[in-house]
Amino acid sequence: MVKLRLKRMGKKKAPIYKIVAADSRSPRDGRFIESVGNYNPHMEPVQVTLKEERVIHWLTKGAKPTETVRNLLRREGLMMKVRLMKSKATEDQAAAKMQQFINDKANKLEREKARKLRQKENRAKKKAEKAAEPKAE
Repeated sequence: MVKLRLKRMGKKKAPIYKIVAADSRSPRDGRFIESVGNYNPHMEPVQVTLKEERVIHWLTKGAKPTETVRNLLRREGLMMKVRLMKSKATEDQAAAKMQQFINDKANKLEREKARKLRQKENRAKKKAEKAAEPKAE
């Protein structure tokens, strides 16, 4: 059985992963059939590059993604694209759903950035308040 999975690369304690199509019996970092993308978890935001047509090719041929790869593909919208292809949705419907997905993803990233900024401001405010308190002796 062919699986889409991660192949660990990079330095010690600083991994970078290749997303590969491999036989399920081969070892994690061993032989693989084809490299279909990269995943760098140390970037902010997380960097995922995929060869979309090859990923779709393998998924339609029956390759099973591992849980982590499935989550990455879902985040990038490829699982939705494959599902739309299998459901035989019209191109207009598929394009509309993909555009909605892209817009939702952009809005989510903006909300996340705003939330992180608020958290940073709140921490700075608490630190300033704590520093301004007179010490009780």
